[in-house]
Amino acid sequence: MTLIITGSDLKIEDVVNVARHHQKVELHPDAVERIKKCRAMLEKKIIAREIMYGVNTGIGEFSEVVLTDDQVKDFQKYLIYNHAAGIGSPMPEDYVRGAMLGRINVHAHGNSGIRPEITLTLVEMLNRGVTPWVCDKGSVGACGDLAPMSQIALLMMGEGKAYYKGELMSGKEALDHAGIPIPGLKARDGLGTINGSNVLTAMSALFLYDANRWLKQAEIGAAMSLEALKANMKPYSAKLHQVRGFKGAIRSAEAIRKVVTGGDLAEGKVKCKVQDAYSMRSTPQVIGAAHDALAYARSQVEIELNGVGDNPIFFPDENIQLSGANFQGTPVALPMDMAGIAITMVSVMSERRMNRLNNPALSVGLPAFLTKGAGMFSGLMLSQYTADMQIVEQRILSAPASIQSIPAAADQEDFVSMGMNTAIKNFQILDNAYGILGIEMMAAAQALDFRDYSFGKGTQTAKKVIRKYVDFLDVDRPLYDDHNKMKNLVKSCEILVEVEKVTGSLE
Repeated sequence: MTLIITGSDLKIEDVVNVARHHQKVELHPDAVERIKKCRAMLEKKIIAREIMYGVNTGIGEFSEVVLTDDQVKDFQKYLIYNHAAGIGSPMPEDYVRGAMLGRINVHAHGNSGIRPEITLTLVEMLNRGVTPWVCDKGSVGACGDLAPMSQIALLMMGEGKAYYKGELMSGKEALDHAGIPIPGLKARDGLGTINGSNVLTAMSALFLYDANRWLKQAEIGAAMSLEALKANMKPYSAKLHQVRGFKGAIRSAEAIRKVVTGGDLAEGKVKCKVQDAYSMRSTPQVIGAAHDALAYARSQVEIELNGVGDNPIFFPDENIQLSGANFQGTPVALPMDMAGIAITMVSVMSERRMNRLNNPALSVGLPAFLTKGAGMFSGLMLSQYTADMQIVEQRILSAPASIQSIPAAADQEDFVSMGMNTAIKNFQILDNAYGILGIEMMAAAQALDFRDYSFGKGTQTAKKVIRKYVDFLDVDRPLYDDHNKMKNLVKSCEILVEVEKVTGSLE
């Protein structure tokens, strides 16, 4: 079904569907009319020689330089040339497509002053599979994501590079093959294409979608470990969490109860301690805090997805234009720093449970390092090392980028969000999280094979899926292949899909 773009109501799931699954998009007719109305106002102001930032003035430190009529015609081209100054590897396709979708939604408000041909070209690029080649580094997250967005804007002039049907070619070739006319850039069009935090916001939307699915699998992994460690399940009662009131903790406790339902532990048939260690009994509070952090981050990202991130901003009904800082990425960068920290925090707890599964002093009767041949064999001893290394990397990456501003443009742009750094490092944190959780789940499956009681229906399902890819460790073998299989399995969400078939949604 085609996504109708109106300027409002864009959700994270819409970004995922368009960016990753190539859902078609269409600009609502009302949005087209708003864009036309705003452009008409702008052109009247140009004719009247009204001074407007980035239209007939320079930008940044050069904002006080007024351009001649002849310069106005070429300024947008040179603006894009100058700002297409990124560096690094090609950005993943879904990041670029998500940014294009976000920019279209900004234009749909009718406050950007660009020609409708620019917005409609972005729509056709999404629908026909033309994806600009964009460097993955260069943005400081204010004035928006200028460097990466400028590589998208190059295609408006038939320049730059782009992918079409999996092949990298010049921007002109890609547009020609797709049958998309080159719109060119006139006054305001260039700056109106690039002046927002659309790349870091698109990346943040994709991250939050993935992170939520990872957290649900973290609850499955926790449930598996809890059953293997003969946990006291009273700390997971709904009443306990409702009386405190945190929504995330209530949700997390319920999810874990669903996974263990039907097992001997949940039904009180297994003897347990009066009180377990924190890494066991405070799991809902910790994962719940991460849920709450991600929920706040989502609210901020969706505001940004549906807001007017641009400069200047035009108000055709009042016949005015206002120059400000609605490109500033901080409203997204700050909560997204917290979101990355939340994933690291839950990963730390995951490793602590894995440690308890390995440690014979803490594992309630499980063999040391989950091997039957202790001494001759070392079992999962080194798996913990691998998890620990990844956690240290996560901790390094969890330093907030939103406080790392370095002034630019001769101190005209003297506070920037560095939100692109946040977006990049969050995906690195999550990549490690897949590996850490995979190791906990592998260890939990190994531990469950040593137990002789019945497990919850969710736990049984998760273990069954794991055993499709990783065999019981009877005698020592090289484990790197198992680790990578588990990492890819968690990333694929196959465990989550199969568990939710028997438990219902863990949302």
